[in-house]
Amino acid sequence: MDPVLIVGGGPVGLTTALLLARWDVPSIVFEAEPVRDAVGSRAICFQRDVLDVFDRIGCAGALIAEGVTWTTGRTYYREHELFAVTFPRAEGPPPWINISQAAVEAHLAAAAAKEPLIEVRAGQTVSGGRQATGHVEVDTRAGRVRGTHLVGADGGHSTVRRLLGIGFPGRSYDDLFLICDVRADLPFPSERRFYFDPEWNPGRQVLVHQQPDSVWRIDWQVPPDFDAAAERESGALDARIRKIVGDLPYEIVWQSVYRFHERVAERFAAGRAFLAGDAAHLYAPFGARGLNSGLQDAENLAWKLAFVRRGWAPDALLDSYDAERRAAAMENLRVTGATMEFLVPQTAEQRRFRRATLERAVTDPAARALINSGKLAEPHWYLDSPLTTPGDATGFPTEPGAARPVVPGVRCPDAPCVVGGRPSRLRRLFGRGFVVLAGAGRDAQPPPALPGRGCPVESYALTEIDPAGAVRAALGPAAGGVLLVRPDGHIAAVLPDADGGGEDGLTAALRRALGGAARPPRPRFRAP
Repeated sequence: MDPVLIVGGGPVGLTTALLLARWDVPSIVFEAEPVRDAVGSRAICFQRDVLDVFDRIGCAGALIAEGVTWTTGRTYYREHELFAVTFPRAEGPPPWINISQAAVEAHLAAAAAKEPLIEVRAGQTVSGGRQATGHVEVDTRAGRVRGTHLVGADGGHSTVRRLLGIGFPGRSYDDLFLICDVRADLPFPSERRFYFDPEWNPGRQVLVHQQPDSVWRIDWQVPPDFDAAAERESGALDARIRKIVGDLPYEIVWQSVYRFHERVAERFAAGRAFLAGDAAHLYAPFGARGLNSGLQDAENLAWKLAFVRRGWAPDALLDSYDAERRAAAMENLRVTGATMEFLVPQTAEQRRFRRATLERAVTDPAARALINSGKLAEPHWYLDSPLTTPGDATGFPTEPGAARPVVPGVRCPDAPCVVGGRPSRLRRLFGRGFVVLAGAGRDAQPPPALPGRGCPVESYALTEIDPAGAVRAALGPAAGGVLLVRPDGHIAAVLPDADGGGEDGLTAALRRALGGAARPPRPRFRAP
């Protein structure tokens, strides 16, 4: 069986490979670097829904144990605390953990090394490729390799995206940001702390986050002409850090200067090739929407590739990857773009608005709602996906951070349940196939097999797995009907009435969730 070819051995590429292996689909991961750089934090914030993805590949427990859990984010203007946002603890993983991207990669690489269906080829750069009927090929210095599909998870300068001829429109910001990982025993709580215009970085902002092993991420906005080497040699960097750590001893673990980009690929798919992670989208990091979104790309694509490879779904299922994940990317771009307008105003009007809003917010609670220090990552909603059986989404809230009602397209909530007499949680039922949740008074009968398909479908009656009523409380009104949940935990259908929840309605919803709407053919590779 030809493998899926994955270009890029970072978290998105490795997660894709590990998820594919759960469905017995082999893959080859090409990583240009002989050894991945294990220094530096880069991404550090991982959100609860992404921890569920890691749970499915067996890494979540170790990552949560090693990481720093936090539930509160505070925002300051000068010496004033303006507001705090607290994420409630719920069933399952914590709302957020901080752990370096390097540590996450190490755990994923160790898991991949134990998986016989995954071959990681380090130090092999992909230089060319082509598509033919039924397969793809890539060229490396070791020769030509054939596979069934190609995943480009090779970063912002993606070779796969270039070979596909896909544009990457957007913008880059002139302002620079200095990032230091500093090891020090600081008396700060495990919180996200964002400072507007502190006296120790006047006119700009600073973000402070804790990481494991007493390492703190400190992120300063600095002028466009900032010279990191000169600052370090002159002692100005030490003075900058001392404004935060005081007289305590510290060690710089990692330092870098970034210019942020806001870009989304024109398409996420072309024939049998797909883009994921930074190859598909780049965002400013305030809100942690970059890698978290990339890992949800991997989750979305992996189950669809596996179902097509296993013959459980038609090729048309893969068309929905572009429809769903590009919609998610555009929403993230909208949210992070608004954040950057507030953090790095580009016009005189934007600068006046920012200054006036911050000053008003000191005494006016209403002004605090206008402050944007980064809207934190969350899963997207696929209400308009070709895979989703439409439901009643009247008044669906789209503002960042809003509570989403349980309607078709959203990620199914979590809650404690009992399966086979043992305590579990609802989201642990997802990830292998489709799940049918039959509400009160309904039998847990699966839909009949679709002609020519044998996709896995498991059915559960809520009256059996939810003796305490926690699942029904989490599902709300949807608990009275029949829910069809996809392998990635998104709800494909909520069928509330007897006819819609019966055999024909459920079969139609499953058929739709396996195929969606056909889309026009995509361009294939350009000649290298």
